[in-house]
Amino acid sequence: MPYTAAADRYENVDYARVGRSGLKLPRVSLGLWNNFGYDRPLETQRAILRRAFDLGVTHIDIANNYGPPAGSAESNFGTILREDLRPYRDELIISSKAGYYMWEGPYGEWGSRKNLLSSLDQSLARTGLEYFDIFYSHRPDPDTPIEETMGALAHAVHSGKALYVGVSNYSPEQTRAAAAALAEHKVPLLIHQPRYNMFDRHIEDGLFPVLDELGMGSIVFSPLAQGLLTDRYMKGIPADSRAAEGRWITEDNIDDTYLERARGLQAIADARGQSLAQLALSWVLRVPQVTSALIGASSVAQLENNVAALDFPELTADEIAAIEPLAVHGTGSRR
Repeated sequence: MPYTAAADRYENVDYARVGRSGLKLPRVSLGLWNNFGYDRPLETQRAILRRAFDLGVTHIDIANNYGPPAGSAESNFGTILREDLRPYRDELIISSKAGYYMWEGPYGEWGSRKNLLSSLDQSLARTGLEYFDIFYSHRPDPDTPIEETMGALAHAVHSGKALYVGVSNYSPEQTRAAAAALAEHKVPLLIHQPRYNMFDRHIEDGLFPVLDELGMGSIVFSPLAQGLLTDRYMKGIPADSRAAEGRWITEDNIDDTYLERARGLQAIADARGQSLAQLALSWVLRVPQVTSALIGASSVAQLENNVAALDFPELTADEIAAIEPLAVHGTGSRR
């Protein structure tokens, strides 16, 4: 049966302006990092994407290397876009990125003009799009001048293959340098995509003032710390969990210190009538410079639970203070 989007799709989610731009993003966006490769059923992916749009989640974030295997998330999204979402293209913000390893040889990763623009063309072909709304440099390249990397992003805009550009995993100093390099091409640096959650607070060391200075927004990934900020591990390690699979986290991450902090946070969430995941989303969205939080979803139910975080009131000063001694940078980390 042909897909028709819900008529009330713009009544569920709030939208925030991205820095000093004209673009708005939903406060919760859908990332296709771990659950949209060839190892997952396409019909499950289709159901998640349809439901997300029905709920007003208009921003879909991908990267060239998402899968597994690399490239498969873009290809699967392209199939669903063609079959279901194409009539709504102008209502969607679709982003992709380049910079991590994709193919053999010296041009298959990092931030050269050759890599970024070749990858951009490949990503457009996989998704079937004519342009991305946002195209990112996925990580800084220590060996390529930032002027070259940003020049490639500017070319993407000037050639009509991207409407906006951003950076991901850049330090505050690198972000400032990237913005200056793009300004030489009359292209603004729109958005930063960093990792941020209660257990990874590194961007609090200087990034937020830089975003204000440059008029940028941010969209944070891993707000649930790969599942550590959910109730997934409160009573053990499920056989089908990421920790059991050793994918991104392992059983070693689920130690007594983590469990003590997670259970303390769960108690605060319970008092608010929220799930721990919803509390974690409320916490990252408390920061004015955070435009949107990127969530993953392996099921429609998980998607709905996370989006429902927006139905709760903002955290109070007392709640933030209660969270503070439990939201310890490095918790659960084995890096």
